[in-house]
Amino acid sequence: MNFYHLIRPALFLLDPEVAHHLTLQLLKIRQQLHLDKLVQPTHTHQPLTVMGLEFKNPVGLAAGLDKNGEYIDALAGLGFGFLEIGTVTPRAQPGNSKPRLFRLPEHQAIINRLGFNNLGVEHLIQQVKQANYQGILGINIGKNFDTPLENALDDYLIGLRASYASASYITLNISSPNTKNLRQLQEGDEIKQLLSALKTEQLKLAESHGKYVPLAVKIAPDLNDAQIQHIATLLMEFEIDGVIATNTTIVRDKIKLHPLAAQTGGLSGAPLRAQSTYVVKALASELNNKLPIIAVGGILSAQDAQEKITAGASLVQLYSGLIYEGPQLIESILRAYYQNPAKL
Repeated sequence: MNFYHLIRPALFLLDPEVAHHLTLQLLKIRQQLHLDKLVQPTHTHQPLTVMGLEFKNPVGLAAGLDKNGEYIDALAGLGFGFLEIGTVTPRAQPGNSKPRLFRLPEHQAIINRLGFNNLGVEHLIQQVKQANYQGILGINIGKNFDTPLENALDDYLIGLRASYASASYITLNISSPNTKNLRQLQEGDEIKQLLSALKTEQLKLAESHGKYVPLAVKIAPDLNDAQIQHIATLLMEFEIDGVIATNTTIVRDKIKLHPLAAQTGGLSGAPLRAQSTYVVKALASELNNKLPIIAVGGILSAQDAQEKITAGASLVQLYSGLIYEGPQLIESILRAYYQNPAKL
């Protein structure tokens, strides 16, 4: 049994949001005392190139764990090949009312309706500047809850411009179920207009900054085949650099008998695994290696990560798996990866 499994029962006695912040604070103290140097992961380094960037290894941190970029160095010490911070919005906002985070241990699942709670993009950029981390850093951007959907592009442009100089890549979050109507941005003309304008701005920023920062789009797991095909076509048409599949789900089929099943919000963890993998596989079929897929959703073991790679992903990201399995999950995935990189 690893150390995290020893302390997890105590953490699970706490309110999930309290436990979340306490765990991050403990990681920060560990890093500040240089204790992370004493417990270095065995498998951390076998570079691979994706989106034109060199990743130290294929296992990353998904957005949502460090919304404000306040724990970058602490999280880097766990052995990730890359980190993604955010989702961040142009202006600070409190998110939805509490309670808004729920554990379902019987299902190795989490329901959250946090609602892009963050301190705003300028605060996040200051945290990035103060961090010592030199690895690949993704910044995940979204719109403020009170910005009308017809003005969403303005918020994404603000986030893109503010983040560009500090990010290794930037992710457009248009798939969170916890900001009203946000998922409409994945549909029809909305996504076409959004991608067109942001691609144009990305190229302008590349010229003015003298560096090209890749643009990725994070999509929902609850898309039908026609919607996946539509999105894939537009990602290729506008030469978007990558796609992250997937966000959390609003479907409750796998937990319908659980007392918390009626809680609104996005469901993540083990119940999301199969549907997320299905979207990865469908995307891979449509994209035909034209752009890479970063897979996230229900990865709680090396076998789960292997499933995502086999389905067509180039990289994987963790979130709920860390809550249930702890940092040892990174090590176990990488051990399997180094034994058989082709299959993970």
